[in-house]
Amino acid sequence: MRRKRGGDWSRVELPDPAVPIDDSNLIALDQALAEFAAVHAEAAELVQLRYFTGLTIPQAAEALGISARTADRSWAYARAWLFHRISGEKLA
Repeated sequence: MRRKRGGDWSRVELPDPAVPIDDSNLIALDQALAEFAAVHAEAAELVQLRYFTGLTIPQAAEALGISARTADRSWAYARAWLFHRISGEKLA
């Protein structure tokens, strides 16, 4: 591919946008994550690696010994589950 068409570019994964967390949200997140860990321990560990240590999906997947695709699916599921749990919405 030619350079002028972006042939020497490489894809860069951008971090999730940071959301300011106040103390009440942090407590709610901790409680929700504890509930989630009781049912989905590996996915909860993935959340901890991504959210609290700032690892990328591939880095967290390697740390957990799972594929990046599995980690990506688990991350999407965990984010949705935690969002619904913290916001009080029911999962379908």
